[in-house]
Amino acid sequence: MASIDPARRAAAALLVGVLEERLTLAEQAGELAALPPQDRARAQRLALATLRNLPRADAMLKPHLRKKPPADLLAVLRLGTVEICALDAAPHGVVDALVTLTHSGGRRAEGFAGLINAVLRKVAADTARWQRLDPPALPGWLRGRLMSAYGKVAVMKMEAAHHAGAPVDLSVKADAAAWAEKLGAELLPTGSLRLAQAGQITDLPGYAAGDWWVQDAAAALPAKLLAAQPGETVLDLCAAPGGKTLQLAAMGADVTALDISAPRLDRLQENLARCQVTAKTAVADALEWQPEAPFDAILLDAPCSATGTIRRHPDLPFVKDAKGIKELVALQAQLIDRALGWLKPGGRLVYATCSLLPEEGEAQLAAALERHPDWRINAPEIAGIDPAWITDQGAVRLRPDTWPERGGMDGFFMAVLKRAT
Repeated sequence: MASIDPARRAAAALLVGVLEERLTLAEQAGELAALPPQDRARAQRLALATLRNLPRADAMLKPHLRKKPPADLLAVLRLGTVEICALDAAPHGVVDALVTLTHSGGRRAEGFAGLINAVLRKVAADTARWQRLDPPALPGWLRGRLMSAYGKVAVMKMEAAHHAGAPVDLSVKADAAAWAEKLGAELLPTGSLRLAQAGQITDLPGYAAGDWWVQDAAAALPAKLLAAQPGETVLDLCAAPGGKTLQLAAMGADVTALDISAPRLDRLQENLARCQVTAKTAVADALEWQPEAPFDAILLDAPCSATGTIRRHPDLPFVKDAKGIKELVALQAQLIDRALGWLKPGGRLVYATCSLLPEEGEAQLAAALERHPDWRINAPEIAGIDPAWITDQGAVRLRPDTWPERGGMDGFFMAVLKRAT
């Protein structure tokens, strides 16, 4: 019997975790720890591709299944369908590998090996139908909200961006143009680099020396909007995983990074050390913490629904729903109120969320200004910003279909607040 493919076995397990246990892929990272780096990366790629194509995979499988098989075997069928139809893998190799994987699952699973073999061979014989299937749509709870906010055409563009996935973007400490040439990357108008082919990130020039770090081009903009100056005291509130802390520290600011998660701050410290920049860190609940002195500037990248990151995290629509959004909105309001009270006279706050939902962005900001009528939105000043991104409020709204010709960017909302003079 052929050997079991560890990457495919791990990918199928990840799918069960997302679809049955509602665990994000990040929450299942420990399940991959024992795999060699190459198998770990391949398992993640297979799981991501399957989640991006899940409705199409189910449509391909439906005519060949009289009843729904157990979750672990359905995961194998979905995985195989996506490999054959979307990833152009050789059908015979996929079928053989997944039949072998099924045989390894004990007596109960072994009885389904014939089903796996027969169904995947039928799928392989009908790949032309895959091309006629509609691109996957967002789940109803999210699609309805986004349709109300942006309209049907915009939502369909966002769904296309989600399905396409996300390229790898980098933020560099200095000399972005030189690093773009060295890495064969595109220098984006806002200063981020976009890799044409990422490969193994840790093997690229400059990684070990800390000359750059991975950060979506949209996620790099809030720190640029804050425009920290050398020597300024800056608070990165809800700082982990730390890309913005690295940016602020590289600008020369005296940065304090606050987060409620000690393990996430440990990872931030590792990245600070690799990139040879410094920042103070504090593990605390921002609703209870008090600074020793006010700050010149605060960056609040608030906890949110993360609906702007689906092209990078296609598991999110399957593990989240509308529950909890109201609580997140209330938490964001509390954090804004506290942060405004921690600023020096003349200080500034950047509020940001990686959310597409107006209640976490435009509506949240409007409510904050009603509570704090002495504060105003300052016009954004970021190199390379498109005027079309600026809202009527003077904030910045980014969507996954922004820059479609370049591969899109994460959905984000951000605004800089200053006290009116």
